[in-house]
Amino acid sequence: MLRAIALLLLIPLFDAVLLVALATGVIYPVPPLVIVALVVLTALVGLLLVRAEGRATLQKIQRKLATGEVPTNELIDGGLLVAAGAFFLTPGLVTDFVGLLLALPPTRYPIRAAVRRWVVRPYIDARTGGFASGQVYVGGFPNEEGAAGPGGPGPGGAGPGGTGPDGTGDGGFNPDNATDVDFEERDRN
Repeated sequence: MLRAIALLLLIPLFDAVLLVALATGVIYPVPPLVIVALVVLTALVGLLLVRAEGRATLQKIQRKLATGEVPTNELIDGGLLVAAGAFFLTPGLVTDFVGLLLALPPTRYPIRAAVRRWVVRPYIDARTGGFASGQVYVGGFPNEEGAAGPGGPGPGGAGPGGTGPDGTGDGGFNPDNATDVDFEERDRN
């Protein structure tokens, strides 16, 4: 989390350095009025793009909701478009470039996939205990004495060197103590 905040704070710093370098002629001699016009023009064009993409995303959300589907990708797109609008409102060329990356669909899709993988999924797993993604606790009840966690030996807590509930030394599955259940449907005529 701190890395993300540091990155977000570095973007305006890069912006200020770029604007100073352009205004002083270090990179290329550009009149200050042209720099100001360029910053304002990129912000206006970007905000118009965000507005158009926002309307299209809203229509996709409404269509998915009308068919009973969950609009997860569209909601993430909406959040990225809100962030793009904030970047366009921040004066500078670097922030406008980042806003453009978030606003254009071809560049927004890989960013959406990364956000889904590294932000949304870990958050949902933390809130649901892994039930949303299938990363459930399978080692008995949590905090049970001897429960080992995901993929652990089971409620008895017996692992290598321990004794399981069936008296075996490994605490694992014993086919001799298992009950055979036949799930085939039988004809009742």
